[in-house]
Amino acid sequence: MPEAPRDSHIEHDLAEKNREILNFIEDVTANADEVQKRVLSEILSRNANVEYLRRHGLNGQTDRDTFKNLLPVITYEDVQPDINRIANGDTSPILTSKPITEFLTRGERKLMPTIEEELGRRCMLYSLLMPIMSQFVPDLEKGKGMYLMFIKCESKTPGGIVARPVLTSYYKSPYFRDRPYDPYTNYTSPNETVLCPDSYQSMYSQLLCGLCQNKEVLRVGAIFASGFIRAIRFLEKHWTLLCNDIRTGTVNPLISDTSVREAVMRILKPDSKLADMIHRECSKGCWQGIITRLWPNTKYVDVIVTGTMAQYIPTLDYYSNGLPLVCTMYASSECYFGVNLNPLCKPTQVSYTLIPTMCYYEFLPVNRTLSRPSPTSLNHTQLLELADVKLGQEYELVVTTHAGLYRYRVGDILRVTGFKNKAPQFSFVCRKNVALSIDSDKTDEVELQNAMKNAVTHLVPFDAHVSEYTSYADTTTIPGHYVLYWELSLNGSTPIPPSVYEDCCLTIEESLNSVYRQGRVSDKSIGPLEIKIVEQGTFDKLMDYAISLGASINQYKAPRCVKFAPMVELLNSRVTSNYFSPKCPKWVPGHKQWIHCN
Repeated sequence: MPEAPRDSHIEHDLAEKNREILNFIEDVTANADEVQKRVLSEILSRNANVEYLRRHGLNGQTDRDTFKNLLPVITYEDVQPDINRIANGDTSPILTSKPITEFLTRGERKLMPTIEEELGRRCMLYSLLMPIMSQFVPDLEKGKGMYLMFIKCESKTPGGIVARPVLTSYYKSPYFRDRPYDPYTNYTSPNETVLCPDSYQSMYSQLLCGLCQNKEVLRVGAIFASGFIRAIRFLEKHWTLLCNDIRTGTVNPLISDTSVREAVMRILKPDSKLADMIHRECSKGCWQGIITRLWPNTKYVDVIVTGTMAQYIPTLDYYSNGLPLVCTMYASSECYFGVNLNPLCKPTQVSYTLIPTMCYYEFLPVNRTLSRPSPTSLNHTQLLELADVKLGQEYELVVTTHAGLYRYRVGDILRVTGFKNKAPQFSFVCRKNVALSIDSDKTDEVELQNAMKNAVTHLVPFDAHVSEYTSYADTTTIPGHYVLYWELSLNGSTPIPPSVYEDCCLTIEESLNSVYRQGRVSDKSIGPLEIKIVEQGTFDKLMDYAISLGASINQYKAPRCVKFAPMVELLNSRVTSNYFSPKCPKWVPGHKQWIHCN
């Protein structure tokens, strides 16, 4: 870890740097439309001769109107053939004039192209976060952040290009590994503990270092709320071992990674007083407020609690004694987008200001129905610019990136909540087509239906079938898990053994994507899938309830996923039996279905 400089002017320099960054935000938001024109022109000029743009007849033109008239709005499936060519080793300028240096994985099947300079652009957005935060919480530079950061497995495409999650890319880059001292990136976790590929050793050693430096910690966090709660759960299970390490000044033999042990030993010193305090707090039984009890100087919890992560807010409030839950930025594998300029707002009021330099933004108006959002009829020339969106309206985000995506539908639905100067601010509404999500997994209705089709074959010998079903992402357990509610039609006389339902659970899990299975097997971020058998007539009751709320009886379809608490309560009140997956599904590190590039 870099050492803190002894410069007496550090506070002055930091204040000056913060002012420059805040001025940058003022400038680009005040001139949002002009900046967007420039960004699009730069992207199109640089890539004037790439195959994709020539294919659509752009011929070096860089103006908005020509761009909108000639280039289609696309999804991943539209650009996948080009991405597959690059993944298979084609080095010609297909999407960008600069070489694709790696792919950032989104879900199981999507490879997002990126170029070397894009990492610097993402780091620039990171650099905005703490100057914003320091306006609301002073003196953060005087302590450390206990951020739980983890890498995930990576693969290589047939052409030899690395494919990995965006955060793994960042943590393994020189921007993170070789960063100079900065009080805002001064973390309790040594780099070696973050870069450890073993999730158990990484979690254990990061928590150990965080506890050792508990008085210095001013902020705690992880990327997703689910990951932070998983860390607290880990602490509940292993605090006695961690206590012993602190008491003796030694590292548990279970931590076998030499570089991790050495990094931890540079921090760890015998401290019986601290060990006594941890033992006293953790052995009380009640873990309410455990964050402020173990890390008493913590000002806030930095985690994503928007979208599907909102389901974890009550649990975080319980563990943190109501500390502010801060969502600082909005990003995806395709591109990093924006920042929260009011970070101490309530989680339900989080809005992100899109930074106009990050990419070229367009917005597809969305119609909302009771069940799901759907874009209006798509006219490629009628998407709105960043500066033209309307307050209160919802849009699907469409981006043109520096790294080779042109008019690409990200799949995020956003609502305009206000403006920072001339740049709009958006709340995140939902991810399009996602039915279930616990952590980084995203399961849609089609995938769930296919998994169901595979599972119900186990019922055929008993002359039984599933007459109706729905699903629920249950986060009342730690880790959370998928629940399927089945209403059965039983025509045979032979009782169905519990083992058959358990086989159904496992078959569903093995039919789901590798991101889900990695969460089950490696990350331990998802619990065993559960099937709950409900009484006959339960789904009629569910329909009656929906109709009582205003649903049309003519258009009603049983929802394939439920989130509304009264509906979940209705289903749970009619459960006759339940079954869990008996073991983890198969998952092989590095094996991805998207590697099969044709």
